[in-house]
Amino acid sequence: MMLDAGMESAIDAGAAIAPHDAVPSATGAATLHGTLLAQLRDYVVEGNLAPGARVPERLLCERFGISRTPLREALKVLASEGLIDLLPNRGARVRQLGHDEMVALFDVMGGLEALAGRLACEKITEEAYAEIERLHHAMYASYLRRDLHGYFAANQGIHDRIVAAADNAPLAATYANFAGRLRRVRYAANLDKDRDRWGEAMREHEEILDALRRRAGPELSDILFRHLRNKRRAAATQESAAAGA
Repeated sequence: MMLDAGMESAIDAGAAIAPHDAVPSATGAATLHGTLLAQLRDYVVEGNLAPGARVPERLLCERFGISRTPLREALKVLASEGLIDLLPNRGARVRQLGHDEMVALFDVMGGLEALAGRLACEKITEEAYAEIERLHHAMYASYLRRDLHGYFAANQGIHDRIVAAADNAPLAATYANFAGRLRRVRYAANLDKDRDRWGEAMREHEEILDALRRRAGPELSDILFRHLRNKRRAAATQESAAAGA
């Protein structure tokens, strides 16, 4: 099952980047920035740099075929999303979450998603539900292929669309702020092989879809909160292991 064009462009980590010495049009420059940002975000989220590690600007410039100016502009965006910390005159490093901060952030996210689930059950349209169901099937297909990149993109799309279906602007804005800060550790949680967190999360998403289909607001609220709690435990394990390595 194919993701929509917007989702495909957001997760296409293999998209080509124009050489940095080209003179792009305004549209081309915006496309270049968006592509670089998506690729760089994926690079950090998918654990290519350890928590707390310095961001290797020269290596990334070579990898993506760009100069340092667009790279640093993209790093500023990732810093605003909470994925990295900018160090005055010393580059940047991957933001590492301490245990207490991670607990607090996941509890807030759990509360936000629980509220979003309850409101979504009251307001969601058939078209919006169909889109979530389609993403769920795409996510399951990626799970069967062991394609964690595709799985995570569809997974996050589902959570984002549940929040959108809640139709509450302050909730959506708050959620977006916290979602960026937890994106890397949410991805890493699926790597917890001791608990098969990936398979566990897939089963929880089956429950999420079923409760949403039945418009069972209180039930969906509880499932989403528990889903975030379980993800937090796996994320904490992976964060500690990655930092130690």
